[in-house]
Amino acid sequence: MDLNLKGKCAIITGGSRGVGKAISLALAQEGVNVIVNYNKNEASASEVINHIINNGGKALAIKADIGNPVECINLVNEAEKAFGDVDILINNAGIWRTNWVQDISLDEWQKTIDVNLTAVFVTSQAFLKNKIAKNKGGKILNLTSQAAFHGSTTGHAHYAASKAGVVSLTVSMAREVAKYGINVNAVALGIVETDMTRNAIGENKDYYLKRIPIGRVAKPDDIAKIVTFLVSEPAGYITGATIDATGGMLMR
Repeated sequence: MDLNLKGKCAIITGGSRGVGKAISLALAQEGVNVIVNYNKNEASASEVINHIINNGGKALAIKADIGNPVECINLVNEAEKAFGDVDILINNAGIWRTNWVQDISLDEWQKTIDVNLTAVFVTSQAFLKNKIAKNKGGKILNLTSQAAFHGSTTGHAHYAASKAGVVSLTVSMAREVAKYGINVNAVALGIVETDMTRNAIGENKDYYLKRIPIGRVAKPDDIAKIVTFLVSEPAGYITGATIDATGGMLMR
């Protein structure tokens, strides 16, 4: 199947590590020009960029703290300046703080909402304004979590709340912008082995595996393949959907 992605341009927030890195590399393999957003780890971003360029692709790393609305907007505008048009926005970056409800400070709550939800809104808004002004279609793909539907059982209520907001925002945006030829979808992740989750999985492996009917923790590449399809032309009739990529943790 031809995904018809060659020559498109995509921004991947948090694109230098974990699931974001896998998405960046998967899209580049399909001929997409990739904007890898990072915040602190420039070395990891450079590694991803160099891999893509050394394999004949086009890529650029842009530093931006997506917890800062101004930097979210600058990220989109800098990407537009670098590659002309940005066709795809993948809101992947997030934080996974651990604390019980009674112990979550207002600062910790706000930081989680800022990074996991407000950044999705601000970055998407900047992307949509550019697309609508140019009368061009595009695709937004938001990464959410099974916790948006199940809630948290391990001290991540603020994370679950932020990811539930992403689901609702995805539906609302999809309804509003479909008339402009813009698709907005989400992928709900289950347990994925990344730097962010590796310690927690290692300490409670049996607990996590028992929750996954397929019987294994996802690898970032598993998610990257699903995301690549959803931002492709063959997925053009899908909008406002949240696709469950949880190994069966979430079945609806």
